Amino acid sequence: MSEPTKAPAPAAGRAATKKELPEHFKAYKHVWVFIEQERGVAHPVSWELLGAGRILADKLKVELAAVVIGPEGEATRSAAAESFCYGADLAYVVADDLLTDYRNEAYTKALTDVVNTYKPEILLLGATTLGRDLAGSVATTLLTGLTADCTDLDVDADGSLAATRPTFGGSLLCTIYTLNYRPQMATIRPRVMSMPERVEKMAGRIITHPLGMIEDDIVTKVLAFMPDRDSAKSNLAYADVVVAGGLGLGSPENFQLVRQLAGVLGAEYGCSRPLVQKGWVTSDRQIGQTGKTIRPKLYIAAGISGAIQHRVGVEGADMIVAINTDPNAPIFQFAHVGIVTDAIRLLPALTEAFRARLSPHSRDRIAS
Repeated sequence: MSEPTKAPAPAAGRAATKKELPEHFKAYKHVWVFIEQERGVAHPVSWELLGAGRILADKLKVELAAVVIGPEGEATRSAAAESFCYGADLAYVVADDLLTDYRNEAYTKALTDVVNTYKPEILLLGATTLGRDLAGSVATTLLTGLTADCTDLDVDADGSLAATRPTFGGSLLCTIYTLNYRPQMATIRPRVMSMPERVEKMAGRIITHPLGMIEDDIVTKVLAFMPDRDSAKSNLAYADVVVAGGLGLGSPENFQLVRQLAGVLGAEYGCSRPLVQKGWVTSDRQIGQTGKTIRPKLYIAAGISGAIQHRVGVEGADMIVAINTDPNAPIFQFAHVGIVTDAIRLLPALTEAFRARLSPHSRDRIAS
C-alpha cells in the first residue's frame, strides 16, 4: 500500500514538493487517532498514539481528534471522554449496537465515512490485530497509502508525514512518504511511543456520525464470544520488569533459568527470535521487530547478541542489563549495564540472591 521509500531531499526540493501538492489537498486538515476498544476496554496504544499525534498536530498547528467507534452506551462515551485527558481537541463518535463486536465490514464503513466527511490529513491506528485488519481495509477503500508497523513519526514543513519503519529484516530503517494521496495513514506498534501523562479534563467537542447500516448489510455474524482463558499468555508489552534469553543459553532446559529469575522478580519472561524458530519458546514471548515491543523499567537480557531486529523492540526500556560471554556482542553498544560472563552460571546466582532479598523474612530483618 505504501509508496516507494523517498530519500530526504534538500530544502529547495521540499519547497518544490509543497508547490506541487494538488489543490484539493487543502481540504484535508488535522491529525486523527483511532481509539481502539474491545468489549468495552480501550487499548492503551490509543493513548500512546494520542501523545504522538499531539506532537504532530502542534507542529502542523492543527487540531488533534480522536475517532471512537463502538456500541451505544457508557463504554463508548467513556472512551471519547478519556481521549480528552490524553490530549485530544475533539472526538468523532460513531455509536451503534451493530458495532458491539469488531467486524471489518461495519468498522470499515464507519471509519471511511467519517474520513470522507471530515477529511483528516493524517490518520493513525495501533498495529494490533484489530488495528492492522482495519487499517488495511480502510486504506484500500480510500485508495490511499498506508505505512505499517512504524517506529517513528514526524512531519515535514509541507505537512508530509514522515513514517519510519524497519526494512530488510530490520537491518535498516526507511522513511516513507505518502505524497500523492490523502489521508496519510500509518499503524504504530504498542509501546513504541511513550505513554503521555494523563491530565484530568472535562470532555470537549464531540461530533457524532451515523453508521448507516443494518444487520442485513453485514455478512459476518458473531455467534458467540469465547474469552481467552490462557493464564500463561504473556503481557510483555506492558510489564515493568522483563527477563529474556537467547541462543547463548544453549538449550531449552537452560531457558528455565530465565523463567525462574522472572518468577522471583514477579516479572514477565521473553526471548529472541531464534528461540521461537527452534521451538523452545512460544511466539507470544518473542521480543523484537517481528515480536513484541517493550518499554519496561528493567530489562535483563541473558545470552542475547542484540542484533538490530532485537534492539528495535527493547531500546525504549529505562534500564537494560545485558549478560553475554562475548565482550563484542552488539547488545553491549546500547545496554546500560553490561556483564561479560556465562549467563548459565550467573542466572541461578541472581535468582537465589533476589529470592533471599525479596523473601518475607528478609524484609522483616531489614525493617528491624
